[in-house]
Amino acid sequence: MQKRPLKKLFGALAIAVGLASSLAASAADPLKVGFVYIGPIGDHGWTYQHEQGRKALVEKMGDKITTSYVENVPEGADAERVIRNMAKDKYDLIFTTSFGYMNPTVKVAKQFPNVIFEHSTGYKQEKNLGTYLARTYEGRYVGGFLAAKMTKTKKVGYVASFPIPEVIRDINAIQLALNKYNPGTEMKVVWVNSWFDPGKEADAANALIDQGADVIFQHTDSPAPIQTAERRGVYAVGYASDMAHFGPKAVLTSIVNNWAPHYIATTQAVLDHTWKSQDFWGGLADGTVELPISDVVPANVKAEAEQIIADIKSGAFHPFTGPIKDQKGDVKIPAGSTATNADLASMNYYVEGLTATIPQ
Repeated sequence: MQKRPLKKLFGALAIAVGLASSLAASAADPLKVGFVYIGPIGDHGWTYQHEQGRKALVEKMGDKITTSYVENVPEGADAERVIRNMAKDKYDLIFTTSFGYMNPTVKVAKQFPNVIFEHSTGYKQEKNLGTYLARTYEGRYVGGFLAAKMTKTKKVGYVASFPIPEVIRDINAIQLALNKYNPGTEMKVVWVNSWFDPGKEADAANALIDQGADVIFQHTDSPAPIQTAERRGVYAVGYASDMAHFGPKAVLTSIVNNWAPHYIATTQAVLDHTWKSQDFWGGLADGTVELPISDVVPANVKAEAEQIIADIKSGAFHPFTGPIKDQKGDVKIPAGSTATNADLASMNYYVEGLTATIPQ
């Protein structure tokens, strides 16, 4: 039998040891997690809350992961470029956090099948792309109840961003509560066509107050509408984060998005190799939506609001329970039925009581 030269044997052994060391190091490499943000992390609203979720993820996971983010990424071509660059940089998990990132995320996900993507507020999934959103309409309904109880003018204002289903269903949820608890209360909507523009948001809030609105809602990301309401002496409902400190005399409540539980659960699933694409809807029941009610609200009204919250959490009540009609009087959700996630995700009509039209 021919003997292997000792030098070659040592060489092969060195290669084997090196390969084993490389594999061990690879197995120990932290998971790379990326976040793409529509606004600045200091917006005190939508992006701020996603950033708080990322920080909570880092605190929970420690050296099992590394994270980074890109802020102020416009929807469209810029978003696609940023998402693709993250995928090229061998990120394992990428969260894209604005509705307008949907198509860019889908496109990049198809090009990088080994990367896992999660898109916030969208409705398109792939094998490696899941979606997630908050049932903010639950909080909006409670906010609508508070507005119905607190308004003196029977006029409520809404500073809106873009006419997408998420925004439309939140407007509808408020109107449903107004219809029930203070019939005839009118809601006026001003569209600013931006997620984050403090100047436009303040101008819209002022215009609504000038028209008689004494409770201001917003589906935009800066605290400008809250600050305007505080300055003008009317009430307001915050969005995305708890905005009470921006208007201590104005804020009735804030619809707070707590993304930390989803970010932690999703990342752990990726680490455990159990992640599957899904359409996640989180709400009051699981803590994705939180609703701190201010002491500006009288105790009896606060108690009633808390009972509505408890009923939503338990499943005893759903804000979109029929019969619900649109502006034309056509039944959209029959009596005894509750809107499905598909109904909510595609909502493109205003309910009875709203006199405005949806921009096309």
